[in-house]
Amino acid sequence: MELGEIPPKVELREKLGGRLDGTPWSSEELQGKVHVVFYVDPDEKDTNNEASDALNREKFPGDKFQSVGVINMAATWMPNFAISSSIKDKQKRYPKTTYVRDYKKTLVNAWKIADDSSNILAFDKNGTLIFRKDGKLTAEEIQTLIKVIRDYL
Repeated sequence: MELGEIPPKVELREKLGGRLDGTPWSSEELQGKVHVVFYVDPDEKDTNNEASDALNREKFPGDKFQSVGVINMAATWMPNFAISSSIKDKQKRYPKTTYVRDYKKTLVNAWKIADDSSNILAFDKNGTLIFRKDGKLTAEEIQTLIKVIRDYL
């Protein structure tokens, strides 16, 4: 998936995944606000903490900005209960983030993003990709991400 593209629709439900409470999640929800999606292998959960913390410090308005953490559950040897415990810790740290499980690497395949990694994707209000990085963001890339979000709010 390249900058300027709207990703193919993906719905995570039942055996494919979904929200922590078991309800489905659809990529069509990535509209109406600027969204940042963290698509993360649980083994890489702390790789982009600096980016998460920087976004948190910005205090973007909730009516214009939303972050989504999608956990690539198939990318690790860790049992699901251990991952769920780790997600709950993250949710305490970042309570405004929506957390979603992807059990079958659905987004890896549909959106052509890196597997076994930490990916950050930002989308404008129309769901168009405006930022993408597979792997750890540098300090400069974090500032670029923040600027891109501000430009589209």
